[in-house]
Amino acid sequence: MKLVIVDDDIALLNALSRRFSQRGFNVIAIAEPVSTQQLVNENADTYLLDLRFASQSGLNFVAPLRQGLPKCRIVLLTGYASIANAVQAVKLGADDYLTKPADLLQLEQALRGEHLAIESATQDTPAVLSPDQLEWEHINRVLAEQDGNISRTAELLGMHRRTLQRKLAKHRP
Repeated sequence: MKLVIVDDDIALLNALSRRFSQRGFNVIAIAEPVSTQQLVNENADTYLLDLRFASQSGLNFVAPLRQGLPKCRIVLLTGYASIANAVQAVKLGADDYLTKPADLLQLEQALRGEHLAIESATQDTPAVLSPDQLEWEHINRVLAEQDGNISRTAELLGMHRRTLQRKLAKHRP
């Protein structure tokens, strides 16, 4: 099975490449900015995409990959998870959406299509979120509605721009 891993975290990319090669995958590792056409040209069975990849977004690759290779599996991996991103990933055609750090077995199951972890993000019965998680989700939803405009988002949330930037720099609670 051919697997393309796109991630700008070199240490993680090398570890995943080594581990999945040992598990029988033919791995292509990409750490530099890449075009959608280059990814489609790899004609892989499975793509593991980092949500925030350098100055690019893994979400931008999902729809073109789905269109060009309708039978491939597309898994998004992120350290900046949000319900809004998970829903958007599903709408664009992603098969799975996992958060870092992800268990290797969970990753392999997602890549092989043995389960659908994304169901947990889209179930009718929501998981109980802590106040910090709710705040994180709300901030990211407002930020997405403002097309990433930090100043406008801070104004709408009633907080200083630097405070918002500090909150965004932290990992999801």
